[in-house]
Amino acid sequence: MDVDHLESSGETKSAINTWRYRHHFTYKADQGKNIIVQCNLCLPRVNLLSTSKTSTSNLKKHLDRTHLGCEARPDAKRGRKKEEYNGEESRHCQLKKLKAEIISKCITQSKIDEFIFNFIVEDCHSFYVLEQPGFRKLIAGLTEGLKVMDRVTLFTKVDQSFSRMREELMSKLSSIQYVCTTADIWTANSRSFFGMTCHWIDAESLERKSAALGFARLQGRITYDTIAGRIHDIHVTYNLESKVQTTVTDNGSPFVSVFREFAVDTTETDDDIGSYENVSAVLEGEPEQDMLLFLPSVQRCASHTLEQIVNEDFWQAVSQGPMCQLFYSAMAKVFAMWNKCHHLQVGLDAAEEIGKMALAVPAVIRWNVEYCAVQKIVSLSERELTELCARLEVPRLQAEELSFLKEYVTVFHPLAFALELFQAEQKCYLGLVIPTVLSLKNKLNEQKDAANYFSDVIKSIVVAIEVRFQELFTSTEAKIATATTPQFRLWWMAASEREEMCSLLATEASQMDPCSTTEATTSRSLSTIKSEDDFFSYGSAKTTVKIQQWGVMEEVRKYVEGTGKSLECLQDFPRVKQLFLKYNTPLPSTAPVQRLFSQKGNLVTSQRNFLTDDYFERIQLLRYNSSVCSLVAE
Repeated sequence: MDVDHLESSGETKSAINTWRYRHHFTYKADQGKNIIVQCNLCLPRVNLLSTSKTSTSNLKKHLDRTHLGCEARPDAKRGRKKEEYNGEESRHCQLKKLKAEIISKCITQSKIDEFIFNFIVEDCHSFYVLEQPGFRKLIAGLTEGLKVMDRVTLFTKVDQSFSRMREELMSKLSSIQYVCTTADIWTANSRSFFGMTCHWIDAESLERKSAALGFARLQGRITYDTIAGRIHDIHVTYNLESKVQTTVTDNGSPFVSVFREFAVDTTETDDDIGSYENVSAVLEGEPEQDMLLFLPSVQRCASHTLEQIVNEDFWQAVSQGPMCQLFYSAMAKVFAMWNKCHHLQVGLDAAEEIGKMALAVPAVIRWNVEYCAVQKIVSLSERELTELCARLEVPRLQAEELSFLKEYVTVFHPLAFALELFQAEQKCYLGLVIPTVLSLKNKLNEQKDAANYFSDVIKSIVVAIEVRFQELFTSTEAKIATATTPQFRLWWMAASEREEMCSLLATEASQMDPCSTTEATTSRSLSTIKSEDDFFSYGSAKTTVKIQQWGVMEEVRKYVEGTGKSLECLQDFPRVKQLFLKYNTPLPSTAPVQRLFSQKGNLVTSQRNFLTDDYFERIQLLRYNSSVCSLVAE
């Protein structure tokens, strides 16, 4: 918008008068009767003003209040002779020079290189972006001519940043007493990668911290001894052999074989530690070189165990039940909707138009994702579903099929909720597993009597939960982890077992290093939460414990009788807090290492395949660890 435009559009003379200040106010936006302008005299501070198209009063008030007596004001120049301006630069040119000076002082070449490095690593862009003409023009235009670093410089920065990141991470881990690692194998585009993450709890804030330790390419045949060597090497590299409480893996056969062969039994002596024999060296006739391996105890992924219950036990119960035909016909029509919405933009548009929402399409092979997608469909009204099926040209869901799917969503909501709990990271501890499994069984049993279609299936799933999680309920570590979690304490146990558990806690707490505990502040009050969580409910929170000794036992007794659910209340019980740090450091699932593989969803592309395996691993570790370590080396 300029003066000529205002005159041609028939605006009043006062509006044209507004642009007498055009060297001192820059037009930004049109708001109907008003316009938004920026005061050039306020630079480098940005000051946006709103003024009428037919009046300059707001601009004059701003000049009087903020720039009174300024020689650059238009009314200050009004009495000067025209020849006084000969040879002088306009205010616009002065501001342009000032802007260039500010940019040159604030944005240096090293700063631009840092921004570009963060852009490449954090969003996992291809290194070839640096050579794209459009990207180079963008940087040059935004930085008044500064250049984009070349790929050689980027590789150098990756090396420096990776070295700095590893040093910082090893320094942090050296002061940590207990850690947990997760391991998994991921295959995409005919390439396999081994990933490992590390997790610990900050002793002061009790917050969960995470870091990635490895993202290595696996070549050749993947065997259990190869995986064992990878796990051992990473633990040794970061000096974690004596700190790892457990390694969490899925229930796949390679990891089962690894820890069956090489996991260290706490009852064995040092001479019983498993050894790794280099098979390739034996085949090639080289002398045998046994390498001692340290592998901690293994913990099965609770999330993967629930997935197995759904994928195996649930489907087996459904296929043998009386509603087998109904289930397959209903799900076939649901899958037909998903296929149309996934492959055809017309189908996706129809779903959004009719249901006033984006229809979820399960693109990941996970049951809880599929459950959410079914939940979206049954949330539509019968009329909307009929119209959607007609628009997508798929068979219409019958009344009984729709009723079946609604019961499916209602009955198995606790199972989906439990999966979401296990796949969390920041607020998920090993002590969460037992109460979650117990509550899941209770919620499913509550649905059994009212279910019309899934009564037998619920019974089969409850039995499967008891069988697959039997080892967990016999684990002393899992029981202590649950008891030292303030949200649960001993509420989940039978009253007859609580006194024995208190004695076990006192015995374990008495073995804690006195130097690692701090005195509790007596002036602090316990934090309490009034409302009970709907998912976790176990009746009375109190228990009667006979005081057989003071000191450690008294601390355990006071903790057990407390009602606070926040982790902050552990600050009043230093020995219980140490037990919490030791036994709740392990995670219940391998979700973090799976996020390492899928983060940003842009890990393996045709251009990035030109990177060597070593640099590919460095980029992924830098990206994952940016929250705990510096991303760019100084």
